[in-house]
Amino acid sequence: MLVELVVRDLGVIDEVSVVFGEGMTAVTGETGAGKTLVVGAIDLLTGGRADAALVRPGASQAEIEGRFVTGDAEVVVRRVIPVHGRSRAYIDGHLAAVGVLGDLGRDLIDLHGQHAHQSLLRSGVQRAALDRFGGVDTVRLESLVDDLRAIDAGLAEFGGDARARFREMDLLRHQLAEIDGAAVSGPDEDERLDRGESVLADAAAHREAAARAVGLLGADGVVSEGLGQAQAALADRAPFVELAGRLADAAAEVADIAAEARTRSEAIEDDPAALAALRDRRQLLAGLRRKYGSTLGEVLDFRSQAADRLTELEGYEERATSLERRRSDLFERLAAERSRVLGERAAAAPRLAAAVEQHLAELAMATARVDIAVEGDAGERVTFRLAANPGHEPLPLDGVASGGELARTMLALRLVLTAGPPTLVFDEVDAGVGGAAAQAVGRSLAHLTGDHQVIVVTHLPQVAAHADHHVVLEKSEVGGSVVVGLRALEGEDRLIELSRMLSGSPQSVSARQHAEELLSAAASRRQS
Repeated sequence: MLVELVVRDLGVIDEVSVVFGEGMTAVTGETGAGKTLVVGAIDLLTGGRADAALVRPGASQAEIEGRFVTGDAEVVVRRVIPVHGRSRAYIDGHLAAVGVLGDLGRDLIDLHGQHAHQSLLRSGVQRAALDRFGGVDTVRLESLVDDLRAIDAGLAEFGGDARARFREMDLLRHQLAEIDGAAVSGPDEDERLDRGESVLADAAAHREAAARAVGLLGADGVVSEGLGQAQAALADRAPFVELAGRLADAAAEVADIAAEARTRSEAIEDDPAALAALRDRRQLLAGLRRKYGSTLGEVLDFRSQAADRLTELEGYEERATSLERRRSDLFERLAAERSRVLGERAAAAPRLAAAVEQHLAELAMATARVDIAVEGDAGERVTFRLAANPGHEPLPLDGVASGGELARTMLALRLVLTAGPPTLVFDEVDAGVGGAAAQAVGRSLAHLTGDHQVIVVTHLPQVAAHADHHVVLEKSEVGGSVVVGLRALEGEDRLIELSRMLSGSPQSVSARQHAEELLSAAASRRQS
C-alpha cells in the first residue's frame, strides 16, 4: 500500500506531504486546489508521462516521492521532472529507467479515471479476470501448449529441413574422418612430441653434453677421484665413519649416473628423416587444434560431440516419426482442450457482463451496456467493451472518452473482481452523479477496502463521508503567488469540510446537520 506521498513544485502545489492509512482515504478541496494533481503525482510515480509544463512557475524542477509497503517489504520511489531535460526516476535511492518504474507501478497501484495506468485495460489481465470469475481451469491447456512447444523444439533441433540436415551430416562425417585419420594417441601427445623433437633436433649437442658429464663422473674423472680421496681420508677416523660410508654411497651413485649418461648418449643418433616426420605430425595436430579446439583434449571432446550429433541425425527418421505421432495426438487433445476453454470463457463472459451492469446501474449508469468479446481458438483474446449510452456500439475500455464513465466502470469491475494491485486510486469516479447515486458510489468504494487500500479524489460529500481518512487541499496566497497546502481532517474539521462541500458555506447549520447525518450513516454501514 501507499503509506506516504510527498509532492514539491508540481502545478499549483508548493509542497504537500500526506500519510495514507489502510482503508479508504478521501482527497477533497475547492476547485483549482490541485486535487487531480495528487493523482497525477501518483501516476508519475508509477511511470506516467512527464511534462515540463507541470513544474510550478519559478521552480527549476518538480519532485514526487512515494513510500510503499507490501508485507514486510518497503520500497521508496522518486520522480524528478526538470524544466529542461529528461525526467529522472529513482528506486530506493538508485537511478532507474522509467520503464522499470512502470513495471513496478503495475504491481502496486491501479489508477482509475483520466489516467491510463489501469491494469484492467490490458487484454491479458482481462482474460485472467474472466477466468477467475468463471472458474475456468487453464492448467491442462497451458501444459499441452508447453508439450507442443517442446516437441516442435525437438524437431527443430534435428536440423530443420532435409537438405539442411544432410548438409550437416556430410560436414560431421568429414570432421570425424579428419580427426580419426590423425589417430590422436591421447590428449598429451603434443607434450610427447615436444620432448621427442627436442631430442632429435639437438642430437649432437646432447651427446657432447653427455660426454662432458661422463668425463667428470667416470672412474678417471675428477669427481670420482675426489670422492675416493675424501673417503680414504676419513675411513679410519672414528668421528667420521658415518660420513665415509656416505661418501662410498655417493661414489657408487656417481658411477651409476656416469654409466646411464653413457648409455643414453650412445642411443642418441642423428635421424633427419625421423625429425621431419615428427615435425609433420606436429603440424597435422596443430591444424586439428586450429579447427576443433585449443588443446588436443578439446579436439577429442569435439570428436565425441560430433559423433553423438551424427548418430542423432542418422536416427532422424525414426525419431521424427515418433515425435510427429506424438505431435498429431497432442494436436487432437489440444483442439479439444481449446474448445472446452473457449466454451467456458464464452459462457462466463455474459454472466460477468451482467454482474458489472448491475453495479453500473447503482452508479448512475443504468443504461450502460457491457460486452465481453471472446475470440481465438481458446478464447485467448478477451476484450471488455462498454457502451455508456443507448444506441452506441460498445467500445474497448481503453477507447472510452469519459474519465468519469471509465472510472465508474472500473469501480463496478472491481466490485465483481476482487483481485488486483493493493492500492486503487479513483479520480472523477463521481463525475456527473449526485443524490442516491453518489451514496452508491461511496458505499461501493468503501466496500473495496476489504481487499484494497482505496484513495479517491472527490467533490461529493456523500462519497467523502464513507472514507476512513479525509485530507483536504487548501489554497492560499503567499507573496502574490498561489500555494497549496494539505491537511488531515478529523472531528470538527471534517464536519466543516463536508459542510462546505454540501452548501459552499462551512458555517451553514443545515449543512452541518446534513454532514453529521452522512457521517453517522456511513459509520453505521461500516459497522454492519
